[in-house]
Amino acid sequence: MEAEGLGWLLVPLHQLVSWGASGAIVFGGVVPYIPQYRDIRRTQNADGFSTHVCLVLLVANILRILFWFGRRFESPLLWQSIIMILTMLLMLKLCTEVRVANELNIKRRSFAAADSKDEELKVPPKRSYLDFDLHHFWHWSGFADYVQCVLAFTSVAGYITYLSIDSAVFVETLGFLAVLTEAMLGVPQLYRNYCHRSTEGMSLKMVLMWTSGDTFKTAYFLLNGAPLQFSVCGLLQVLVDLAILGQAYAFAHHPQKPVAHTAHPASAKAL
Repeated sequence: MEAEGLGWLLVPLHQLVSWGASGAIVFGGVVPYIPQYRDIRRTQNADGFSTHVCLVLLVANILRILFWFGRRFESPLLWQSIIMILTMLLMLKLCTEVRVANELNIKRRSFAAADSKDEELKVPPKRSYLDFDLHHFWHWSGFADYVQCVLAFTSVAGYITYLSIDSAVFVETLGFLAVLTEAMLGVPQLYRNYCHRSTEGMSLKMVLMWTSGDTFKTAYFLLNGAPLQFSVCGLLQVLVDLAILGQAYAFAHHPQKPVAHTAHPASAKAL
């Protein structure tokens, strides 16, 4: 009788824990970008956040959604991708607006400088997705250009997936590309730290959030029997996070000459 009574308590408790874990998976990935979004709005400076982070996450999560059509996985992972795509589009919109506003300020200063100088300050020209200029890819002047690029990529990838959905090799490769892209997200930060011999401008608290989030996510994948690609992705992300933490420790104890540039903490990961 006592065992049965205890069972009535454990079942709802287990369900509650399951819901909590699912909620953490769905929304946990966007949490690190909330303070980054607020910081950009407050400072009106997006130099510390690379929009290539948005590119990587958009590609990874679009491919993950397409992978779901070929091999169904847990719904929280699907919703995580949808939420992340919307978040990255919001980040792109804000960064584009801030950059355009700063370029307008430069243009105004150039007119003022023209009164006392023969040459005006150079103002970056407007760049569009339709220019098809690879040298300025993903550095366009309007948010609509980013949306067009995302829609074009989604359409092409979706059409290819539709034609090849019956191929198990294609589906598994698609899933591997999706998680590998996301797993390599921290590599640019790792490489930047290596080149500058410094972690200046990188938030240590943010990296600790990445590490704890990736560890939780990997455990979630393993315990819930997610496709192998997801577990591999999680393990790679944890290794990259630990490598970045190792850099922070090493450079703190062996500081190099600081680089002459203005740095801002940037979030560049997804849980």
